[in-house]
Amino acid sequence: MMLAFPDPVWPVLVLALICLGDALLCLKPVAFIAACFEDVGFPRRHWWIMPWIKFAATAGLVLGVWIPYLGALTTVCLVVYFVVAISMHLRARDFGRNLFVNATGMLVICVAVLLWCFLL
Repeated sequence: MMLAFPDPVWPVLVLALICLGDALLCLKPVAFIAACFEDVGFPRRHWWIMPWIKFAATAGLVLGVWIPYLGALTTVCLVVYFVVAISMHLRARDFGRNLFVNATGMLVICVAVLLWCFLL
């Protein structure tokens, strides 16, 4: 059963801040993000959409404080996003920091927020 409002709210807002920071870093991808995109074979012609996906996630999480289904849906979408990111790293045999710290770490955070704030 979904809660009426996320409880607690602060993890949702922390995740929103992380997404905002990531979106800003993707506007003109900083070197480590550009290298990550290249390492997994993400086509350069699609790089422009990444900050907008992350800005949308930020908005969905913030609005999700008052519209819990939107916050929960946004968090589920982030879980799916990071599962896809992990699969891209595995397919590219990129077994370094980007896989284990960035993508897997963010997946754990997103699953934790989903469970703790929206479902349990």
